[in-house]
Amino acid sequence: MTKLMQISKCQLTSNNKTDIISIEETMKSDSMDQYTMSSNSEGMIDINKTPVNHLWRYNEDQILKDISDYVTSTYRSHYTASEPGFRDIQTIDLMAAKDLASAFCQANILKYGSRYGSKDGKSKQDLMKVIHYAMLLLHFDGHYNRTQNGLNEFR
Repeated sequence: MTKLMQISKCQLTSNNKTDIISIEETMKSDSMDQYTMSSNSEGMIDINKTPVNHLWRYNEDQILKDISDYVTSTYRSHYTASEPGFRDIQTIDLMAAKDLASAFCQANILKYGSRYGSKDGKSKQDLMKVIHYAMLLLHFDGHYNRTQNGLNEFR
């Protein structure tokens, strides 16, 4: 393990006093983290830690972040019920209850994969959907289960 000690000085107050921010993080020796600091609307300093993996060469870290953002956005968008008590039920949940989810995911992987480059050009959205349906297929084919998230299976 390597220890990193980073001390940064920045102006936080209007009376010319300088406050010191100290960050101490224990890290594995084969990775580094980058810290970015910015001031927010309340005059406070936000510190964001971004892991840097020097083993990845093809923007995999950014791709994983984009996938995470995309998947998260699907839980607050379309295909859910509007009635209170049912707003968290998605179409895929109904398909899972009828043992149709795995085939549905495979079909959508084919659908969005085959239309990539055709319907809307090389749409990043199509690839995000392929990846998301592949993730769902990993679940519905038994590689993962809901109890690993602290939830119950439908059956």
